[in-house]
Formats: sequence, C-alpha cells, structure tokens
Amino acid sequence: MKRILLFVATNLAVMLVLSVVLSLLGVNRYLTANGLNVSMLLVFSLVVGFVGAFFSLLISKPLAKWSTGARVITLPSNNTELWLVNCVRNLSDRAGIRMPEVAVFDGAPNAFATGAFKNSALVAVSSGLLDSMDRDEIEAVLGHEVAHIANGDMVTMALIQGVVNTFVVFLARVVGYLIDKTLFKNNEDDRPGIGYMLTVFVCEMLFGLLASIIVCWFSRQREFRADAGSAKLLGNARPMIAALARLSNLQPGELPKSMAAAGISDKAGVAALFSTHPAMEQRIAALRALQ
Repeated sequence: MKRILLFVATNLAVMLVLSVVLSLLGVNRYLTANGLNVSMLLVFSLVVGFVGAFFSLLISKPLAKWSTGARVITLPSNNTELWLVNCVRNLSDRAGIRMPEVAVFDGAPNAFATGAFKNSALVAVSSGLLDSMDRDEIEAVLGHEVAHIANGDMVTMALIQGVVNTFVVFLARVVGYLIDKTLFKNNEDDRPGIGYMLTVFVCEMLFGLLASIIVCWFSRQREFRADAGSAKLLGNARPMIAALARLSNLQPGELPKSMAAAGISDKAGVAALFSTHPAMEQRIAALRALQ
C-alpha cells in the first residue's frame, strides 16, 4: 500500500507543480478564442512530457531506497555483504563506470539498478535472491544490473518516456478540441467546453495505453542488451543462463510499479505487450546464440 500511495502522490505532485509553473509562465494558454494554438500546445506538451519523465529519473534513487526499504551497505557486516560489495566493484571497474551504491532489501528474488547518472547509481538485490542463488549466478545478475548502468538505460528510458508523453498530451488535446468543436459546440463563445475536457481525459487514457506498449517494447530490448552485457563482463554466458533458469523456477519478487522496468524480472501482465521483460525462454535462447 505504501508503494502505491507513493507512486500516486509523486505523480500528483509533479502535475501540481507543472500546472502552477506553466500557469505562471503562460505556457498553458494554447486554447484561445480563435481556436487551438498548435505551437503553444506543442511547447506545453514538451514541457509536461519531459519534465515529468526527468523529474522521476532524478528522484529514482532515493525513491527506490524508500519504497523498497533498501539498506545501503556502507560498512559490510558479514562475509556475504563484503563479497557483494567487492563483486559490484570489480564489475564496475570492468564496465568503466564509478562504483555504484550497493544495497540489500527484504523480499522474494529480484534485483534492480537505478539512478540518474552512470557514476552515481544504485544496485540493489533482495534477500530472497541472495538465499536462492549460488555466487556465480548472483554475480551474473549483478553484471546484468551493472550493464544497465553502463548502457545508460535509465536515461534512455526517461527520454523514450518523455517522447511518448509528449505525443499523448499533444494528440489528446488536438482530438479533444476537434470533437468538442464538432459535437459539443459551446454556443456562448468559441472556447472548448465540457466536451473538450471529457474527450482529453478519455484520449489520454487510450493513448497512454498505446504508449505503454511502445515503452515496454524498448524495455524488453534493453533486457537482452543487459543480459549480453553481463555475459561480456563475466567472459561467459553460462552464469547468466543459469541465473535466468533459476529465476524461471522461482516466484520473482514484485517491485513498485514505478520501478518494475528496473528489475531483473517482473510478473507477466495481462499480455506480453505490456511486459517490461522478455520471457525467460527468449532471454536464455538469445544468450545461447551468443555462445
């Protein structure tokens, strides 16, 4: 419940701040008595689309720590934590990035990497993953997460999300204006009325659903790259294959909705189109092809 409330509250806060700032700047004045100002609407859509995406990126690391209860290892308290920190350090050196923070959180098997910058990132693994895998498999999972960081996947996903957000905001308002002008004509003036607001709301839901398919497709492609990156860092694809095979026989832990794409695995959605991760069989087949 805490994770869901956090996700909703963050999005409401972003929308509130954007509304106030855009009102002060006059950027939201794309509806005029003379019709729709397309240039102003495009600026408005770009601001809403990218500011929201990059704000989420900038707060991703503290949000991840808070929402999962992840504990950053500042001073290893046992041999497992010491090995974990040294393993991430070695993998980071091979990948050519600065050592990320290493954290552990309680839960079923899963892991994630997050952070706005390559050299200021976070790698976290669950207690369930540490308990259910051997060290070669854990190292492969850590290599997968380090590869995400080295590939700049968090920034890439933010850019993609910003682009699709822009299209959703822009197209929803264009369609809303056209439908309002055609079917819900306001007789008092030429400004859009209640029909515009209702249509924009419905269109944002529909277009947002379609946009999610695009974002999820990109997310699945980056998972293949991260798997290959882990194999490259370890010099062998077999540990990552073994880790994926192990995960396919386990019940992966659920991450907060805002972080699902950052994990090593996620629960399948209503359809494969809305899954942020490819099927384990596909990932294993891709790694075997590398061999």
